Order: sequence, then C-alpha cells, then structure tokens
Amino acid sequence: MHFVYFIVIGLVAGFLAAQIMGSKNDLVTNLIVGVVGAVIGGFLAGLLGIAAYGLIGKLIVATIGAMVLIWGLRMVKRR
Repeated sequence: MHFVYFIVIGLVAGFLAAQIMGSKNDLVTNLIVGVVGAVIGGFLAGLLGIAAYGLIGKLIVATIGAMVLIWGLRMVKRR
C-alpha cells in the first residue's frame, strides 16, 4: 500500500511542479519527475533537518524536489 501511496504523491507532485515551472510534459514524464523529485526532496529535507508529516507535508517536499529536478535538467540542457 505504501508503494501506491508513493506513486500517487509522485504523480501529483510531478504535475504540480510542471505547472509551477511551466513545463509541458505527459503523464508518464510527470510521474517519473514526481517520484524522482520526491526522493530528491526527501534527501534535501533530511539534510536541512526538516521533517514532513502527513499528506500535505509530503506533497510539498515532493513538489519542491520535483521543481529542483526540473530546474537541474534545464540547466544541463542549456549546456
């Protein structure tokens, strides 16, 4: 059940990050960006000593991680 929860959070986070960053991706790309972004966001939050509790907290951390991923991919693509 946790895996399904993680995928749903990743999908929503990927969609939100794409909307905020003005990225136009399909559903599968948003899912991948959201799931990888959730891992990145969790890592960064851990480094900063921030704990995310509940659905909203985890969604915020995952969305921020996905936004960092989109930003990083744009920086690499420019080179």
